[in-house]
Amino acid sequence: MENYDVIVVGGGAAGMMAAGTAAKNGKRVVLIEKNPVLGKKLLITGKGRCNITNYCDVRELLENVPVNSKFLTNTFYGFNSYDTVSFFNENGLETKIERGNRVFPTSDKAMDVVEVLMKFIYKHKVNVLHNSAVNAMQFGTIFAVKLDDKVVVKGEKLIITTGGKSYPSTGSTGDGYDFARNFGHKITQFKPSLVPISAKRILALDGVESSKGCNLIDLQGLSLKNTTIKILDKKSETVHEDFGEMLFTHFGVSGPMILSATSHIRNLDGHKLIIDLKPALSVEKLDERLQRDFKEFSNKQFKNILKNLLPKKMIPIIQKLSGIPEEKPVHQITGKERKNIIQALKELTIQLIKFRPLSDAIITSGGVDVSQINPKTMESKLVPELFFAGEVIDCDAYTGGFNLQIAWSTGYAAGMSC
Repeated sequence: MENYDVIVVGGGAAGMMAAGTAAKNGKRVVLIEKNPVLGKKLLITGKGRCNITNYCDVRELLENVPVNSKFLTNTFYGFNSYDTVSFFNENGLETKIERGNRVFPTSDKAMDVVEVLMKFIYKHKVNVLHNSAVNAMQFGTIFAVKLDDKVVVKGEKLIITTGGKSYPSTGSTGDGYDFARNFGHKITQFKPSLVPISAKRILALDGVESSKGCNLIDLQGLSLKNTTIKILDKKSETVHEDFGEMLFTHFGVSGPMILSATSHIRNLDGHKLIIDLKPALSVEKLDERLQRDFKEFSNKQFKNILKNLLPKKMIPIIQKLSGIPEEKPVHQITGKERKNIIQALKELTIQLIKFRPLSDAIITSGGVDVSQINPKTMESKLVPELFFAGEVIDCDAYTGGFNLQIAWSTGYAAGMSC
């Protein structure tokens, strides 16, 4: 059986970058991947388009990593987002920059990203084994990885890039955490991150007797853009604010703002989501707008007056929250009732229940404790020649390409250090 200089377990973004980088430096590398294809999770990122990275400087990269950003400082400087774009461009992938500095392949096909990485590793003669690693051990200075067909692969260095526990259908089933524990590493507590949130009710407005709240299911499928959200804890203190897009689903809320919010919140205990449907208008300006509309359409029924302000699905919700009968003529709406409309538009309040399960999360928050990893090389401080890269490490970021940049940077660092 052939012995290798480097064994890489996990054929995702970090694994392929680590394997190809080590092989490019003259190492004999084997890459072990349980799936029949490489980069399976990459294929579904960015809705199948693959948001490769975020085109910004290191300072901004670090600002978008809420968990253990300091640990990533050296690796981001060693291989930043500009390096990532250059790497893909130089290896034949055309890229484009979209809103929020998100970088995508020009083709909008995640498969093109995976194919570039595959060409990279095969060009440098990485041997790929499509098999499950069931155990990883060390005998003296040699690492041995046992596969499920009982074959044992040996190497002088081992890089674990097995991902987290999110999207288990892509192969991220937490195997790497078990390997790390066997080598004496601490695994921090898991939490789904970049995950939708379950919710059922839109809360009634205070002091409006006829407003009894609404079922969130009535808004299923509605996407909101250019809105502001606040998340309040049970003490009514603001724990997160954002501006952008969100989505109502059959189970609650999702979309970019919601996913990013979950990176800030460790648990949902009485938390509420406050949505400002008209953030560009102050309360005073919104009141002026309503008064103009009411004057212009004074004989219309209330249910017909909001169509220029709101999406169709949102109109009956705001009507019910305001406590104003839908058939009521606009000229009969009182000043107090108008204030209720404004409150409903500026403070749509949803009681949050819980994070969706880890299997629905884009990212696993938690992993190998970074205090036990050398931040410059990704080498274990406990076991020489053992390395970690990618989501298996306890680092996670917001949406927008930042998590994949962690994979590229740590994978590159581990590959260079072997």
